[in-house]
Amino acid sequence: MGDSNFVDYVKICCRSGKGGQGCMHFHRDKHTTKGGPDGGDGGKGGSIILRGNTQLWTLLHLKYRKHIIAEAGNNGEGGLRKGKDGKVEIIDVPLGTVARDAETGEFMFEVTHDGEEHVLLGGGRGGLGNHHFKNSINQNPRFSQPGEEGKEEWKILELKILADVGLVGFPNAGKSTLLSVVSAAKPVIADYPFTTLVPNLGIVNYRDYQSFVMADIPGIIEGASEGKGLGTRFLRHIERNATLLFMVPANSEDIKAEYNILLKELKLYNKELAVKNRLLAITKCDMVDKEELAAIKKKLPRVPYIFISSASNTGINELKDKLWEMINLP
Repeated sequence: MGDSNFVDYVKICCRSGKGGQGCMHFHRDKHTTKGGPDGGDGGKGGSIILRGNTQLWTLLHLKYRKHIIAEAGNNGEGGLRKGKDGKVEIIDVPLGTVARDAETGEFMFEVTHDGEEHVLLGGGRGGLGNHHFKNSINQNPRFSQPGEEGKEEWKILELKILADVGLVGFPNAGKSTLLSVVSAAKPVIADYPFTTLVPNLGIVNYRDYQSFVMADIPGIIEGASEGKGLGTRFLRHIERNATLLFMVPANSEDIKAEYNILLKELKLYNKELAVKNRLLAITKCDMVDKEELAAIKKKLPRVPYIFISSASNTGINELKDKLWEMINLP
């Protein structure tokens, strides 16, 4: 996913179709001059539907499509002919897309499966033809029902990446480098903060042709939950990860303090993140000697940990084993 091609937030104006007018008509043919009412019903206005699509990874296709308009239903006709329903407007979205009402911010639904469909905005009902209103008192009703108006509302679509493992760490913790080593993903890697400006996904191959998905999000800094750095824009992607891999470099001044800051920011953003499976990876361990590693072990927080080096491939297989075990916990 290139930086310019990843879009995880769009605001769109949706207009569903108006229902067709019911028909006011009386049966007439060469043998019948004063037949009964036979006005058909109006067609239903087109709805706007979101559909999950595993082939999509971003909301880019909706970035410049600000208005989604569904067709109106056709009017009913004589001879009890129902009007044609308006065409349903189907919008394909990546799995993990959340729909909200733009005005109230209210959660509507989340798309999590391929082919899953949800109505984002329903079309107007078609009006009833005059034959529905015939009764013992009024045998020839000279009226029909108008179609229901369509709706026009602004909706927000947010993408929360679906991944098994989410990488959590400060800028330059080695997240992108790890992703490039364990998968075929090619994130931008450089020796300066905030190299990663958009989430990156990688499929990690495991034993016996198995695999799991790893997500690298932009680095977190202290105060991210309050909007500092890249703020909360990408923290929502962590919500859908089954396991969180915290990454702190071995040459950090205080590994325990960095880990606690990262954990604190996640808790401030969403308390539920605190109960997810966590593993601490001490990265860049090839940059310190054995004596320093021994000293580091004595000061680590009480959380499962592993020492790794993406540059020298140290501990990478052990890391995969541990992550696979945590992902598949009952």
